[in-house]
Amino acid sequence: MKESRSKHRILILGASGFIGNAIYKELCSYFNTFGTYNTARREFEENHHFFQYNVEEDDVFEIFEAIRPTIIISALRGDFSAQVVAHNHMAEYILATNARLFFISSANVFDAYSQFPSYELDKTLSHSIYGHFKIKIENMLMRLPKKQIAILRLPMVFGTQSPRIKEIKQLLHDKAPIEVFPNLIMNVTTDSKITQQIHYLINRNKYGIYHLGSSDLVYHNDFTKEIISSIGLYNPIFKQVYTTNNDRYLAVLPKENLLPKHLQVLSKQILTELEV
Repeated sequence: MKESRSKHRILILGASGFIGNAIYKELCSYFNTFGTYNTARREFEENHHFFQYNVEEDDVFEIFEAIRPTIIISALRGDFSAQVVAHNHMAEYILATNARLFFISSANVFDAYSQFPSYELDKTLSHSIYGHFKIKIENMLMRLPKKQIAILRLPMVFGTQSPRIKEIKQLLHDKAPIEVFPNLIMNVTTDSKITQQIHYLINRNKYGIYHLGSSDLVYHNDFTKEIISSIGLYNPIFKQVYTTNNDRYLAVLPKENLLPKHLQVLSKQILTELEV
């Protein structure tokens, strides 16, 4: 353990968010791990490994100078243009050091393609502001030395404490309609699986583009109904949202960079994990 602790200084930008905090909890026992938070909360203020950082107001270089990270994991949220500036600064730091950057991206970089699932080397194209933003940062990072960059594209992420599950539970409690997309074919994952996968990628010095979703595909409405039945006995009200008359895909599947079997996941395993 001492050996691995001295091996890396890891900085997680956005470590107070759902995914960032899950990554912090996975890595902090094995590496010298630091994180940033935006909104003041006692648990972060009292943890000397956490730094307050507002992406719109603060200069990330100050945190780099204080920590000297060998690995940066970007799970930032917030203003898109401020994030672009911050990632520019990360790129400068990467070029000046041998540090590595893991960027949490999204299946939305492919949301303009609806007829097929997307693989690592497919050309990105998006119709959404969010997808455009993620593509902009991906393109910036791809100009850096390739062995220092890992781009991790995620599909919909679930977990017992995930915003999506909390929202579903709140809507069930309020007897309010839950939006489902009957024609949307997607893959899914959980925070716990992502954190295991990232841990593996760090240990094995991996780089490149990774698609970290389930190996199988599900319909959004079917999966949502299965989630609700795993939560408990409810009579949910569904609001069916049709964006197209045809099936459309928003799924990121691996072809080039396959992870070991124990790090792959199926949608039914995710449902089992969500049962409470």
